[in-house]
Amino acid sequence: MAAAPLPAPDGPLVVGVDSSTQGTKVLLVDAPTGRVVARGLAPHTVHGRDGGRESEPEEWWQALVEALHRCGPWVRQTAAVSVAAQQHGLVTLDARGRPVRPALLWNDVRSAPQRDRLVRELGGARAWAERVGSVPAPAFTVTKWAWLREREPHAARDTAAVRLPHDYLTERLTGRGTTDRGDVSGTGWWNAGTESYDEEILRHVGLPTELLPHVVRHGEAVGTVRGLPGQPLPEGALVAVGTGDNMAAALGLGLRPGSPVLSLGTSGTVYAVSADRPADATGVVAGFADARDAWLPLACTLNCTLAVDRVAALLGRDREAVEPAGPVVVLPYLDGERTPDLPFASGLLHGLRSTTTAGQVLQAAYDGAVFSLLTALGRVCGPDPDPDAPLLLIGGGAQGAGWRETVRRLSGRAVRVPRARDLVALGAAAQAAGLLLGEDPAAVARRWGTADGPLHEPVARDDGTLERIAAVLSGADGLLRHG
Repeated sequence: MAAAPLPAPDGPLVVGVDSSTQGTKVLLVDAPTGRVVARGLAPHTVHGRDGGRESEPEEWWQALVEALHRCGPWVRQTAAVSVAAQQHGLVTLDARGRPVRPALLWNDVRSAPQRDRLVRELGGARAWAERVGSVPAPAFTVTKWAWLREREPHAARDTAAVRLPHDYLTERLTGRGTTDRGDVSGTGWWNAGTESYDEEILRHVGLPTELLPHVVRHGEAVGTVRGLPGQPLPEGALVAVGTGDNMAAALGLGLRPGSPVLSLGTSGTVYAVSADRPADATGVVAGFADARDAWLPLACTLNCTLAVDRVAALLGRDREAVEPAGPVVVLPYLDGERTPDLPFASGLLHGLRSTTTAGQVLQAAYDGAVFSLLTALGRVCGPDPDPDAPLLLIGGGAQGAGWRETVRRLSGRAVRVPRARDLVALGAAAQAAGLLLGEDPAAVARRWGTADGPLHEPVARDDGTLERIAAVLSGADGLLRHG
């Protein structure tokens, strides 16, 4: 349901789109001030089994149109628009621009065997990291294309264009096949050193370069909105290049280099803008480009808010009903873990005593999840992080005292919780505003004050808990690797 429209805008309006896995969110924003004038939301569906996760691209378009309509009449005065969307998805189009098959999403893991083979055949993990900035995971688009050619060769033969989710929606608006350096850096076929498509990788996977979109630098318009039946955006409105969801969230916060972000959702994500191109041969850190001219090293954990909520449910407690954990350790790897790399692990409870309370076990679950996040953050920021930069907490978990206080205690750092919500859509709106106003989109977001929020001062780091978790993790390594 659409929210009631807010008062009329003061200046030109821009639209920021967040087309995520489960739905599409639209923000209609006053470009000079960043005030959200209206919001719209519409769902789409994911289907699949046995590791498969697919969506119909046409549903994304219909959800975008519906969400735009839910913004009310002001949307017809939009001056510029930008689309951010889930990374890595493989959209295959035929010669008429229609989807050949449903899109393979980032969380479709059926291409794991193809990933292993590609890493091996093209020089190993270090060569991939140095070449494309990342060791590809099954999420990466290149592994999905390899899977499609092997498992559905007829679909691969019928493919006349390959797009990412944000590319697809931008092309529907403009009629032009384009992408940006941020989103394309997560495909596995973009060379981070040359900042161009990697011809050798493309030849190896049998993907002609002419099937791929043109990479547009930030600050350039990719076209204007076409007059299309049903969609309410005005014909001729500027369309920015768009980007992937993580890159848009960084724009939405107006991140400067050295400002680390912890995103607390179903899974956990940590990232920071960097002037230096990352190349982590372990595969923990994905060396993405950002949506501007810098880089966005990023690492993920699989078990975050959902895992802790599951422990709370098993204990019959509210998620905030914690007590100091004492000697008990919980490694909440309920569905395996990515950081540390333990894909077959299950959860582990250690140090249980007759005096242990449910609240202590719940706090230990928070501790175990945050330990993984901080480990990932250490890999992202490298050996010389800025100890004075507050950690920016975003995502659903950032609103919980349990998460916030656990991060403070185990990091020993100040924590800031931005008041702004919908950061992916807000980042897309900042990109559209930057195009319209001729400004750096990150500077636009900073002027909007998107990262403003309460600052929680640092507390003494709880080294005892960190050491206890590390010792249990080390001692149980064999057990965790085999589930």
